[in-house]
Amino acid sequence: MGKSSDDNRRFRLPCLPHVMLIFFTTLKLIAEIALLALAGQWLIGLMSGAARNGNLFYTLLQLLGRPWTRAARWLSPRVVLDRHVPLVAFFLLLLMWAAASLAKVIICLRMGVDLCK
Repeated sequence: MGKSSDDNRRFRLPCLPHVMLIFFTTLKLIAEIALLALAGQWLIGLMSGAARNGNLFYTLLQLLGRPWTRAARWLSPRVVLDRHVPLVAFFLLLLMWAAASLAKVIICLRMGVDLCK
C-alpha cells in the first residue's frame, strides 16, 4: 500500500538537504569536540588528583568544556551538585551527538548515500 500525500508532506525537509546536512554535520562535530574535551578533562583529573589545577592540559580542556558545563548548570535543577554538572553536560552532549547523527543518517538516506560522501 502506498503512502498518502499527508505522510510525504510531514517528512519533507524545510530547506535544501545539502544545507541541512552541513548543519547537522557541524553540530555533530561540535558535540564530538566537547565530549572529547570533557572526557579528557576527567581522565587527567583522575590521573593527577589534587594537582590537576596546575596542569596546563587540564586547564585547556576545562576551557573547552566550560561553556557546556555552564549550560548544563543552567539547565539542571539546583538539587544537582556542582561536582556532578560536568557529567550532566557530558550526557546532554551525548544526546545532542546522537540526535545530530540520526538526523544526518535520515538526510543521507533521503538524498542518496552517494551524495553524502
